[in-house]
Amino acid sequence: MRYLYILLIAIGFSITLASCSSSDDEIITDDTTAIEQPALEAVTMTNVSYGDDPQQVYDLYLPEGRTATTTKVILLVHGGGWTSGDKSDMAASVAFVQAFHPDHAIINMNYVLANVSGTPAFPNQYLDIQTVINQITTQSETLQILPEFGMIGASAGAHLAMMYDYVYDTNDQVKFVINIVGPSDFTDPFYANDPNFNIALAFFVDESQFPEGTDYAVANSPALQVTASSSPTLLFYGDQDPLVPLSNGMQLDSNLNTANVPHLFTVYQGGHGNDWSEESTLDLTLKSSEYIDTYLPVITQ
Repeated sequence: MRYLYILLIAIGFSITLASCSSSDDEIITDDTTAIEQPALEAVTMTNVSYGDDPQQVYDLYLPEGRTATTTKVILLVHGGGWTSGDKSDMAASVAFVQAFHPDHAIINMNYVLANVSGTPAFPNQYLDIQTVINQITTQSETLQILPEFGMIGASAGAHLAMMYDYVYDTNDQVKFVINIVGPSDFTDPFYANDPNFNIALAFFVDESQFPEGTDYAVANSPALQVTASSSPTLLFYGDQDPLVPLSNGMQLDSNLNTANVPHLFTVYQGGHGNDWSEESTLDLTLKSSEYIDTYLPVITQ
């Protein structure tokens, strides 16, 4: 708690300094008089639609003083086993980014959840991320943001974030992925030896959107889709996770090493993140903040 207290003081101090500085642009008129342009105010937009399905919405947080040349974007993807969950589950992550990185824009998105009578998860949930990024990119000048992204995903959301970056981000707009207990290898015996696994995989996969003969477990495993062009990835796993085995993190770590992709692999004592210690949670916060500063810095004057 002592370290957290010191950290919060430092954050408050840095925010105070930022509020006392000026980054307003100036326009020089014919008579050389400097006219200050007012900084854009912070704006929050909730439930912005990006598709026809009611679940295809996101919240957008635009910071004060943003510009189309400096303000980059953190995209949050919630968990819930691909069948449940909501962007409201990422409220703590929104608060984290706003406190530690107030010059970044934030997208907190929902995606269409898989269900028996509806749309399967894969690849449709990856494509939901793609649609959000494309929409924000198209509107970037109006919104006054720079369409470069960092992604933070939890559990199933981390799986989706990694899959989007490793496979679908052909324009290299994503600069890093923070993976918190994300499933990464469906060929792991933990899954493959489960007699119900093939039934579950058939439920999640839209076979019509994959080439004939695709091994769906491989095609939807981020660890098995790593290439040299994958973005830097921050990995957090629990050593006693009953839902995502530590071996998933180890395989991902190994494949990122082989591809020479910058990454950091951290293992905490505990399960699926909800029982990690206060020290572990603080460590995750500090490492995540450093990753944002390293791979998606916002340079303000």
